Amino acid sequence: VQQLVESGGGSVEAGGSLRLSCQISGNPNSCTVMGWFRQAPGQEREGVAQIRTRDSTTYYVDAVKGRFAISLGDTKNTLYLQMGGLRPEDTAMYYCAASDEWFVPPIAADFYNYWGQGTQVTVSS
Repeated sequence: VQQLVESGGGSVEAGGSLRLSCQISGNPNSCTVMGWFRQAPGQEREGVAQIRTRDSTTYYVDAVKGRFAISLGDTKNTLYLQMGGLRPEDTAMYYCAASDEWFVPPIAADFYNYWGQGTQVTVSS
């Protein structure tokens, strides 16, 4: 069983940057993909970015392409989301997640079996 703990959220002005971290304990080497999701108040959860652990192939939702970057630490027990050019519409609770499923469609939340508790990101205009 994986345990995931996010950190790094906060409040920034539009155009600013933040780096989110997710510490993964348990057996992160058994995870096939890891990802970041977000949910704003009154809105559905949205997939943001995904990374495949065996070859670091990444996938991003169109809204964050060119602004956000997902990466894994060398030992696969830390997941990062570097966020730049932040916009007010990026305001949300951000969750990291992991899956040990053999096949996971790009940032499909239903295929992820391990979730963190979330970290809040607030972007002011």
